[in-house]
Amino acid sequence: MLPQFLSALIVPFLCLHVVLAQTNSSATNSTATYTNPILTAGGADPWVIRHGDYYYMTYTTNDNITILRSSVLTDWNNADVKLAFNPSYGYAYSTDLWAPELHPIGDRWYIIFTADPNYDSPPPETDMYCEFTCPAVNHRMFVLESSTSDPWESDYSLKSELNTYDQFAIDGTYFQHTTGLYHIYSCWYRQYDGWPSNLCITKMSDPWTVSSNFSQREILSVPSNPWEKTPYGRPFNVRLSSNEGPEQLTNPTTGQQFVIYSAARSDNRNYCLGQLELVGADPMNPEDWRKDNEGCVFYQNALEQAYGVGHASFTKSPDGKEDWIVYHGMLDPITGWAARTIRTQRFTWNEDGTPNFPRPGYGPYPVPSGQT
Repeated sequence: MLPQFLSALIVPFLCLHVVLAQTNSSATNSTATYTNPILTAGGADPWVIRHGDYYYMTYTTNDNITILRSSVLTDWNNADVKLAFNPSYGYAYSTDLWAPELHPIGDRWYIIFTADPNYDSPPPETDMYCEFTCPAVNHRMFVLESSTSDPWESDYSLKSELNTYDQFAIDGTYFQHTTGLYHIYSCWYRQYDGWPSNLCITKMSDPWTVSSNFSQREILSVPSNPWEKTPYGRPFNVRLSSNEGPEQLTNPTTGQQFVIYSAARSDNRNYCLGQLELVGADPMNPEDWRKDNEGCVFYQNALEQAYGVGHASFTKSPDGKEDWIVYHGMLDPITGWAARTIRTQRFTWNEDGTPNFPRPGYGPYPVPSGQT
């Protein structure tokens, strides 16, 4: 039993603690906060899009493609869950399903994703052609199509494999522009390169058909900077040098078009985001893109133990007034891929129209404006 004078101090403190906890767990006023990660279970390669009254999330589950639906951006632990695609074994898309993205194009929704036929493990007869070990040599890009204009009520069926010229392809995304639809993805120069991985672009005639032939494929970015290599600034060769996870980002005020991509290696503390800006009129012309070579635009925050931050997507607050980045990161950089969790933070824009990303951390942070 507590002495009377301690009870007089502790009981009011506990009451105050309960009140504060109730305030912070509720998103009904301007003082409400949240903390990262926003999904307690591990996860990586998050894609989040807002449609109607809900946010929809896809991320890498490896075995299937699952869609989560939540009315709030900052808590996915109690989200609705929908199995969109569960492939049988024995197909080119049966295993290691990575980085699915859910896009509305026309009156349908399309899920673009990466997969391979046999758990990312090529036989020695294939691997021997690579200069470096190339476990993802058989990864390709695929597209699912919804049955209706409703992303949640729809069934999803395999529409097509995207033409990547029978070469390594991961982390593909759609780039929508006034001149048409494009596929931007992580590629190799040649079929058995292994490294580096670069950013390629091809023209599309519809969401499941690439219209560019191999000679028309363009490479927009190669990992030429120290921060795009693993270990940092690797001087000897291009092994583990990566550009991947490209995502389209548009400045809502100026209309400037960016591709924010991931650099280095995703199981490493130095994984970060780089930036391309379309400064010309033709997305297929590498000279019309400007790369920010000064350094990562979003990178680890060792002081807060936020490491390996990358593979982001972008969405809006419920009232449309704020821009938010959703990404994965690691608390423990030693554990690698298994340590990744999904986080979100608000970002703003610089005077020159480029995105101004925050330092990654855990919060607490104010919830998005309009979130209830």
